[in-house]
Amino acid sequence: MQPPLLISGGRVFRGLAGGFAEAVLVVDGHVAAVGETADVAQMAPIGTRRLELDGRVAIPALNEAHMHLLPYGLGLKQVNLRAEQVTTLDEALRRIGAAAAEAAPGAWILGCGYDHDALDVARHPTAAELDRVAPRNPVFITRTCGHMGVANSVAMRIADVGHNTPDPEGGVIERRGGALTGLFQERAMRLVRDHQPHPSQAAMVDAIAAANLDLAGRGFASASDMNVGMTAGIAEIGAYRAALRDGRLPLRMWQVLAGNPEGIAAEAWVTGMRPNDGDDGLRWGAVKVFADGSAGGLTAAFFEPYLIGDGTGVFTFPDEKIHALLKLYHEQGWQLDIHAIGDAAIEQVLQGMEAADSDAHPFAGRRHRIEHCGFLNRDQRRRMKARGILPVPQPIFMYEFGDTYVKNLGLPRSELAYPMKTWLDEGHHPAASSDCPVSTVDPFLNLFTMATRRTNKGTLLGPSESLTIAEAVHCYTWCGAYTQFAEDRRGTLEVGMQADIAVLSDDIFAIDHSALPDVRADLTLREGAAIFDRHGALA
Repeated sequence: MQPPLLISGGRVFRGLAGGFAEAVLVVDGHVAAVGETADVAQMAPIGTRRLELDGRVAIPALNEAHMHLLPYGLGLKQVNLRAEQVTTLDEALRRIGAAAAEAAPGAWILGCGYDHDALDVARHPTAAELDRVAPRNPVFITRTCGHMGVANSVAMRIADVGHNTPDPEGGVIERRGGALTGLFQERAMRLVRDHQPHPSQAAMVDAIAAANLDLAGRGFASASDMNVGMTAGIAEIGAYRAALRDGRLPLRMWQVLAGNPEGIAAEAWVTGMRPNDGDDGLRWGAVKVFADGSAGGLTAAFFEPYLIGDGTGVFTFPDEKIHALLKLYHEQGWQLDIHAIGDAAIEQVLQGMEAADSDAHPFAGRRHRIEHCGFLNRDQRRRMKARGILPVPQPIFMYEFGDTYVKNLGLPRSELAYPMKTWLDEGHHPAASSDCPVSTVDPFLNLFTMATRRTNKGTLLGPSESLTIAEAVHCYTWCGAYTQFAEDRRGTLEVGMQADIAVLSDDIFAIDHSALPDVRADLTLREGAAIFDRHGALA
């Protein structure tokens, strides 16, 4: 256990209800006192260390309630195609070609994060273009949303996909003029991914550790992996347990098993895993099912058609199948963490959840979640509130994809997307998150988006849904803890709470919103112990 610590000399944000204090005292890993500096200092035991904020701010450590931590860690070693760095097709192909030039013949080349709307050609790369730069290697690159990707001809031959291969349930293999383009959407991606070699346990542990350290350096002390099993199957559970055993899991993890038929939830159940297995450091609490795709990729399921073409998106499953899955996992005792973005998909999920709610297996207290929950109507919000179903949105989507939403769906629907203020005002508990690596995990860009409702092109979308910084931090801390049944232990800096604390480089409650993207975490504590210390303040 760390020696006592007194943090003072700036503002301490206790939480949305508690407001601000001048100082906080940490003893035995918990908040022992918080309030005015003179009062708190009187309670400090002999040997207490002092940390001066010097005008900075301390907040509850952030909680990344919806991300894909293992894929993020693995992606750090894949070809980076994210729009922050890649805005032309030529640059994307150059990077893929460079990776292929260094790889052995036949080795898979994996790329992640491209956004076809951000490329100069405003379309997906094609198999023929990937063939040109990587003729000897199978290539698969994933769009930033994670719901579609492009394979080259070598990869499609390995996957035994030809022009007559039928679309799988809930998936699309794109063809033009009867010929394959290389684009695979939704569940069709498994046709290619199932042939990619799984990373070793050592590689997965390294990836988990790298992602943990990255997040700790951004002010996070808690995170999640929202689809465990979709990269390497049941072995991912063992990798997380090994990371915990080896002391390479500094963040608290809330784990969500992949629950589609191709996931591992059924296998994990047979092996004896049960809801809430684990402890406060590594908890297996939920199962995920996909209902639709992404609005940026034209596969989120809507009642009204997209403006691009006349489609309404892709349902991953027909009603009876997804409703049966929801009922099964609910009755097994898992928290339901269900991916649904478009209003038609949200309706499908709500109807399934309502049908699963019974006297024998009531919803009360279960805190089931709809992940993303981006485009919903008033009646759907009302029904979610009535059963305690939680929205887990990604406000950063508005920053990174907002202009694509306008193009795909029109301005009226886009302005109502991810209604953070409405959710708070109606008494929901929206847990702000990033869906990383779909979007950047940078929390300060996410805070900027919640405060301004500005896209990365400067477009203002639904300003009435903007939050105060205090409200935004509340969504990033307490609301995340609430979705994980942990609000009694973390998410605020009140007496008795775990001393999960982030010290930021600037007082985010005082600076201009335009300066938020430049803020950094200087120190991150988990139960009073530093898991990140930029300046060696506690060395």
